[in-house]
Amino acid sequence: MRMLISFAALFLSVILLQLSTGGVGPLDALSGLELGFSTEEIGLLGSAHFFGFFIGCWWAPRVLGTVGHSRAFAAFTAIGAIGLLAHMLVVNPYAWVVMRIMSGFCVAGCYTVVEAWLQAKVTNETRGRAMGIYRVVDTTGSLGAQLIIGVLAPASYVSYNLLAIICCAALIPLTLTTNQQPETPRAARLRPMLAIHLSPLAAAAVVVSALSSASFRMVGPVYGQGVGLSVGQIAWFLAAFVLGGALAQIPVGWLADKYDRRWVLIWLSVAAMISCAVTVASSGYGTTAIMLSAGLFGLTTFPIYSVAAAHAHDFADNSERVELSAALMFFFALGAIAAPLFASVLIEAFGPGALFTMVSIGHLVLVVFGFFRMRQRASPVDRTAFVATPRTSFTIGRLFGRSRKPLDTSQTD
Repeated sequence: MRMLISFAALFLSVILLQLSTGGVGPLDALSGLELGFSTEEIGLLGSAHFFGFFIGCWWAPRVLGTVGHSRAFAAFTAIGAIGLLAHMLVVNPYAWVVMRIMSGFCVAGCYTVVEAWLQAKVTNETRGRAMGIYRVVDTTGSLGAQLIIGVLAPASYVSYNLLAIICCAALIPLTLTTNQQPETPRAARLRPMLAIHLSPLAAAAVVVSALSSASFRMVGPVYGQGVGLSVGQIAWFLAAFVLGGALAQIPVGWLADKYDRRWVLIWLSVAAMISCAVTVASSGYGTTAIMLSAGLFGLTTFPIYSVAAAHAHDFADNSERVELSAALMFFFALGAIAAPLFASVLIEAFGPGALFTMVSIGHLVLVVFGFFRMRQRASPVDRTAFVATPRTSFTIGRLFGRSRKPLDTSQTD
């Protein structure tokens, strides 16, 4: 309880940040449909968010090192709030692209601050509990961000104003905390080729993971409207995806620790292709079937990033873990930048089901590549324990690196 109280300000800021910046993605998609934006323009907004996220992940540690934790968090939050407030002042898809870059930059910057603060305050004794609570808090905020769309009117100044107020409220707990600011950590060196060198399969898998999650979360509302869902139902549709992904982490983690992780990735991708087919087919069987299929889609696609990260870390030594985590996030961000725009182009050309056709093709390629890699080398004998890894910043490896303890292989046979 004492540990929870000591981190309460950080965790409350994370929840408020998720509610505001996590809610703007689906709200922009629904608002764009209301305002007559093309499907490609809506997809471009999703890609812009991840482009801002990519810039923020790279630049935030340098800002943090210059001005400190509280000031950096305030600056990033202000940038995000300005982007939210400006939406209904300039109703233009290309102006909104700039605003979404600002929101993505805000997300990456704020998470970098929060995770650097956590990393400096946790001890070896409290790390496991702190990381578990952090994952629950992050997932709860993400789930709430999808559900909040059900009560926000699209293309409304009030809706964007409310999200901006929540974003500004995220400032209060962290800036008023009495906890002493920690020393600023050294920025992790970005070496993308390290991931390819250690595990080409893991690098490919995180790109496919981005293809699945980024396209669904940013363009999913377009699919939802295309199959006849109301705004409130679209909120539950997106929430079902997040909930399915959260529920999958423990059983998939057990499988990833017990069996060859390449087989786990392959079978997850096969299951993802099946869930894509089920999701498309369910559109003709009512709202309940659509919601359940979204949960199944999250169940099969969401854990792929964590399994891929665990597989990559099996080939790394302790000195490489922080840089490897940053390299994997680099490839995830690249995939997430491309996925929403590409998905929206396909939806415009071939209809809503093209979203899941694209995702299925990505997973099929991963299955083929997985079999190819299995012929190149054997699975490592010494492995690290599975860790459900948030996709929040390039510095996440500092926070979770020490959680990757050697796996007791005597229990995996």
